[in-house]
Amino acid sequence: MPLSDHEKRMLQEMEAALLTEDPRLFSALSGSGPSPRRSRTLAALGLVLLGIAVLFTGLIAKMTPVGVLGFVIALAGIILALSSVGAISGSGKQKRARTAPGLNSKLQSRWDKRNNQ
Repeated sequence: MPLSDHEKRMLQEMEAALLTEDPRLFSALSGSGPSPRRSRTLAALGLVLLGIAVLFTGLIAKMTPVGVLGFVIALAGIILALSSVGAISGSGKQKRARTAPGLNSKLQSRWDKRNNQ
């Protein structure tokens, strides 16, 4: 069902208000611009590739400090990639295993019995 002219105008006004209030949210919702996760993942991949290139350059030139620098760059890229993947799967919320409320007290009482005897 197509929108009426009034509904189209209202929608455009809401989009304009959202753009002025929170441009980052607007770009995330509208799909314009790269997403932060994708940018971070591409940056991590670039760091890993750059690190490997610098590492091999140091190995070929027999310059240990350059090789170590390449390793550090590649390691930073891997850490960035893993943190990016953690952000995707965890969505910023930590999940904890839930235990039954009585389980802790049962274990505590068993521990007390065992130690008191």
